[in-house]
Amino acid sequence: MGESPKTTVSVIKADIGSLAGHHIVHPDTIAVASRVLAEGKSKGVIVDYYVTNVGDDLQLIMTHRKGVDNEQVHELAWRAFKEATKVAKDLGLYAAGQDLLSEAFSGNVRGLGPGVAEMEFVERPSEPIIVFMADKTEPGAFNLPMYRIFADPFNTAGLVIDPRLHGGFKFVVHDVFEGKEITLNAPEEIYDLLALIGTPSRFVVRKVLRKSDNEIGAVVSVERLSLIAGRYVGKDDPVAIVRAQSGFPAAGEILEAFSHPHLVAGWMRGSHHGPLMPVGMRYAKVTRFDGPPRVVALGFNVKNAKLIGPADLFDDVAFDEARRMAQLVTDYMRRHGPFMPHRLGPEEMEYTTLPEVLEKLKDRFVETEARKAAKPKVESELLAHKSQSEDVD
Repeated sequence: MGESPKTTVSVIKADIGSLAGHHIVHPDTIAVASRVLAEGKSKGVIVDYYVTNVGDDLQLIMTHRKGVDNEQVHELAWRAFKEATKVAKDLGLYAAGQDLLSEAFSGNVRGLGPGVAEMEFVERPSEPIIVFMADKTEPGAFNLPMYRIFADPFNTAGLVIDPRLHGGFKFVVHDVFEGKEITLNAPEEIYDLLALIGTPSRFVVRKVLRKSDNEIGAVVSVERLSLIAGRYVGKDDPVAIVRAQSGFPAAGEILEAFSHPHLVAGWMRGSHHGPLMPVGMRYAKVTRFDGPPRVVALGFNVKNAKLIGPADLFDDVAFDEARRMAQLVTDYMRRHGPFMPHRLGPEEMEYTTLPEVLEKLKDRFVETEARKAAKPKVESELLAHKSQSEDVD
């Protein structure tokens, strides 16, 4: 008997234009993207697909047999986004084609603007997956939930009582500034892991592997648009795929990680902290202050590379309290107005429109009298220190 064929799940998203501001994807753009993917299915590029949106992001969920980073699949997604952008421009939608940073496809959508999460695996007899899609935030928004799902026994009881999970997981952490990554083991290296992923603007959990056999458990998009474009072009609105059950955390354990609406960066103009609110598809739109940040969870079973579902997993009264808490946190954070910690810190504001304001005002900054008076003293102390240093062998 030959090896079982591998299935690839690809989730690729982009902001190609929105109705009435950064609010929601227009149904006509969803329709044209669906038509492009239907053609790809008929030609055998993909096996199955599901097109949806979260806020102003068009989401393409595809299954195929071609592996991760396949040129044909990525080109199909690129064409869907380009065709949807044409419709968005015809309709005069806001920020049409915002996430498409290039006119030409170059073999892969990575680096061209869209966010990408893909994983390849041999299907189990039952293969449940959960696709998470967030709007008005950044890839690091998934750091805390991924840690809770795969490393925190207070969230995931299976880490303690299920022998198949008890061995732990490996976290591949991506440094978005340096373009490097490191693999850290849980539970042995969780302090080192937390030291990194506690800075979600820089270190992002890119994927999680089961330690016992390196089987893929989760993958997250890590594209930072500002670092690609060199300027602020919108927040990065990440997507993630998580496998559930039978050797991985149960679906309920995976969803439990989102029951606390933790603070994430993004929201209005990508410049503010706000709570990540878990919502059903009916509330997958962003209104108040272009937010607050939302996350949707769609559950599928994958069988013979076909998508069975979805189930709208956060559309449940069990998450009403999480949403209520998010509303309270929203009120609290909003009352800070333009002050930190509602507004992001200076290192993150470099990638927003704030530098343009500073450039306009730079000639109006004058040195204070205290600073002028202190300068000679500081310079003399530095010279004395330098002289003492030179006397040391």
